[in-house]
Amino acid sequence: MKYTLFDPRPCLLGEGAFWHPERQQAFWFDILNRRMLSRRHGRELAWSFDDRVSAAGWIDHDNLLIASETALFRFDLRDGSRQHLVALEADRPDTRSNDGRADPQGGFWIGTMATDGSPGQGAIYRYYRGELRKLHSPVSIPNAICFSPDGKLGYFADTDAQMVWVQDLDSDGWPKGQPRVFLDLRGTDQFPDGAVTDAKGNFWNARWGTGKLVCHAPDGQLLQSVELPVKQTTCPAFIGERLDRILVTSAAVDLGGAQDGRSWMVLPVGVTGRPEPQVQP
Repeated sequence: MKYTLFDPRPCLLGEGAFWHPERQQAFWFDILNRRMLSRRHGRELAWSFDDRVSAAGWIDHDNLLIASETALFRFDLRDGSRQHLVALEADRPDTRSNDGRADPQGGFWIGTMATDGSPGQGAIYRYYRGELRKLHSPVSIPNAICFSPDGKLGYFADTDAQMVWVQDLDSDGWPKGQPRVFLDLRGTDQFPDGAVTDAKGNFWNARWGTGKLVCHAPDGQLLQSVELPVKQTTCPAFIGERLDRILVTSAAVDLGGAQDGRSWMVLPVGVTGRPEPQVQP
């Protein structure tokens, strides 16, 4: 697989890449610098926030659901106005939001973690039609939130634990039964970060600390691995009119390399994604 530079702006902690299918536009976040980045028609775009922001889904053509360290809110891309939807651990100044993604039923999953990385302080929530419900805790560094194309399975990881789980979902997208181990990476140098599934249900996972984007079949079998010129790959998203490219964010935190923190585009052969689901707030 080939790759090329997608955006030259370094992110201290790039995360939350996703493609807005109606706008044909990619968005991603620089969590620690409290900003959301994008590109459209060759122009670099950015929005700054008072809180740390980390993930988003699309509500309609002009409005996003954005997760911050204290809330989920509706954000209007036309004028920058925001509407509070629900508090997210607003009573916990020691935590912030991290990885998140919309599920095929229209819910939005979001993980939280300690701002200083302390273990076991985070959780994973789902927001759906006005209700925020805690799904899993404790979690140290929630990541790899993504879903099978049919909406019957949800994936999530704890980067610190080097584990990825898969969870059965009911017709409304709520978990049923207990999660099962999907990938056990303990004892290796692989730390699962953000993930996305393709149209066939394969699991594409950025691996923190190795600079890799790794693809697994739905049964966990390793299919392929792409090595990018950064050490801390963080989150992939299928982008483009045909969803046949993968945007991969990275992080420059604690590193000094010239390429670290930039966003890259992988050009796969014979692989396509699926449109990011519309959030039902």
